Amino acid sequence: MANLYAGTSGFAYPAWKPDFYPAKLPPKDFLKHYATRLRAVEINYTFRRLPALTTLAAWVEATPPGFVFAVKANMRITHILRLKNAGQATEIFLKAIDPLRSARRLGPILFQLPPQLKRNDELLAGYLETLPTDLRYAFEFRHPSWLVEEVYAELRRRNISLCVAESEKLEVPEVIAADFVYYRLRKPDYSEADVAAMAARSKELLATGRDLYVMFKHEDTPAGALNAEMLLRLVG
Repeated sequence: MANLYAGTSGFAYPAWKPDFYPAKLPPKDFLKHYATRLRAVEINYTFRRLPALTTLAAWVEATPPGFVFAVKANMRITHILRLKNAGQATEIFLKAIDPLRSARRLGPILFQLPPQLKRNDELLAGYLETLPTDLRYAFEFRHPSWLVEEVYAELRRRNISLCVAESEKLEVPEVIAADFVYYRLRKPDYSEADVAAMAARSKELLATGRDLYVMFKHEDTPAGALNAEMLLRLVG
C-alpha cells in the first residue's frame, strides 16, 4: 500500500509557537511533538555537516515507527565536488546517516544541485553508477538545462525521483521517474485551495502505488507545518 509522507524542511522553529507547538513546549521536545502530527521531515542540517551518532539516536528515539527523515546530501558531494569523483565523499556521507537506515527511519536522500551547474549527462550517469541501489534518491535540478527527456530517462533507468520543486525561480515539471514522487513546495504562500489541489493529485499518485513525499517550506510562521497537516487530513 502506498504512503503519503507530508512534512516540512526542518522542525526546530520556536516561532511555530503557539499555533503548531504548545506555548510552553521546550525545544528538546519539538521533534517528539512534530512526529505526533506529521509523518516526515526534511533535514537540511546534513547539507552542511555530518550528523553525530548521538543526534541520530535522539531523532530515532523521539519518533514513532513509520516516521521518516528525508536527508539532504552533503554539500561536499553536490556543491564542492559537483558530483565529480564524489564516490568517497558519498560513502562517508552514507555511513554517517546509516543509523537512520538501520532503524528504518531513512526516507529519500535529496541531492540539490547548484543553480550554476549545467546539464552534463556523462557526469550524472557516472555519479549515479556509484550509488547503492537499495536506497531512495531524489534529484533537484536548479538549472533549466537539466529538464529534458534524456535526463528523465536516466533517472527512470535507476528508479530515481525527479524532485518536483515549486518555487518562484524555477518550476520543475511533474515527471514521474521512480516508484515514488518527491515534492518540495517552496512558494511563499499556499492557499487552502492549493492544498486541496495537492491532496487531489496526491490521491491520484497514491492510487498508482507510488509513495509520495511532500515537503512544505519552513517559514517564520508555522504555515508550512499546518499545510502539511491539512494535506494529510484531506488525503485521509
